[in-house]
Amino acid sequence: MPSLTDTWRLGPLEVPNRVVLAPLAGIGTWFVRLQAKRYGAGLAVSEMVSSFGIHHGNQKTVTEMLRLHPDEHVGGPVALQLFGQDPDVMRSAAAYVAEHTAVDVIDLNMGCPVPKVCKTGAGAALIKDPDTAVAVARAAREGSGLPVTVKLRSGQRPGETDGFGLAHRLVDEAGVAAIGFHPRSAAVHHKGTPDYDLAAQLVASLGAPVVLSGGLRSAEAVKAAYEHTGADAVMLARGSLGNPWLFEEVLGRRAAAPTVEEVLAEHDWVMDRAVEHLGPERAGRFLRKFHPWYVERLGLDPVQAKAVNAALQQSSTVEEARAALAPVRPTVLAA
Repeated sequence: MPSLTDTWRLGPLEVPNRVVLAPLAGIGTWFVRLQAKRYGAGLAVSEMVSSFGIHHGNQKTVTEMLRLHPDEHVGGPVALQLFGQDPDVMRSAAAYVAEHTAVDVIDLNMGCPVPKVCKTGAGAALIKDPDTAVAVARAAREGSGLPVTVKLRSGQRPGETDGFGLAHRLVDEAGVAAIGFHPRSAAVHHKGTPDYDLAAQLVASLGAPVVLSGGLRSAEAVKAAYEHTGADAVMLARGSLGNPWLFEEVLGRRAAAPTVEEVLAEHDWVMDRAVEHLGPERAGRFLRKFHPWYVERLGLDPVQAKAVNAALQQSSTVEEARAALAPVRPTVLAA
C-alpha cells in the first residue's frame, strides 16, 4: 500500500503527497489553505463558494472568496469548491473561475447538510437527485476545462448509501477525476462512527481515486482509517482546526506536540493574515471562531483558559485580541 508521503495522480495533476486539507465552510480562506500548505498538505481545498454568487458577479464572492495567494501553489495544487444545483449556472461559474483565478481543480459540494443549502437543492440534497448531480458535475468540467472532484456523504439519513451509487455515476457519466467520501450520513453531521467498510468498498470498486474524510482527528486515527479503507488519500478537516501540526504528524515529519511558543507564534500568524485579508475590524470579528482552537493548546488551567477565551470573544479588533492574550504570554513562556 502506498505511503501517505507518496505522490498520486488527480487527472493530469501530480499531487506530492496523500494528505489533503478539506473544504471548511466559513473557514477555508486563502490563509487557512496557505497554513495547511506550510505544514505539508499536498492539496488544499477552499471553503464552499456559491456558483450563483459567481455567475451573478456578487462583489464579495468574486473578490474575497476567490482570492488565492501565490504561495498556495508551493507544494501542490489548489482546489476551489463550488456549490449549486443549476447546471447552466455551474458551467458559467466554473468558466469564470478557470479564466480569472489560478486554481488547479474544481471541487463540487454534494455533501453539505446545512438546511439553507439543501433546501435550494444543492449540497447533500443532490444525493437524492442523481441526474441533476451528474449534470452539474458535467457542466463544471465542460465550463472550466479543469479536473473536477466531488465531495459526497454516504447518504442523507443513517443507513442510506445513495452516495455510493452516485459516486460511480459521477465518475462514469460526468468524468469526475476523484471523489472525496465522508462515510457518514448528512443527517448526523459529524457525530457517530464513519462507515469505513463502505468507504473500502467504494475504493475497491470506483474507477477513480477516493479521498477519505470523516473522523480523522489524530495521526493515529488517520493512519488506521487509511490502512483500513485503502483510500488514495486522506482529507483532514475539523481535526486540523488550530492544529496545522497534524499535517506534519500524519506525514511523519514530527512526533511531539507543538510547544507553547509554536502555538502563540502560529496564532499570531493567523491574526496577521486575517488582517491582511479583511482589515483589522472585520478580522477581529472573524477570528472569534479561531481563538479557542489555539487557546486550547496553551496548556492553561481551566479557570485561566475560560477567562482568556471570554476576553477574546469580547474583542472587536485584532488589537483587542492581542491585548487579551498579553497577560498570558509571559506566564506560558516562562513555564
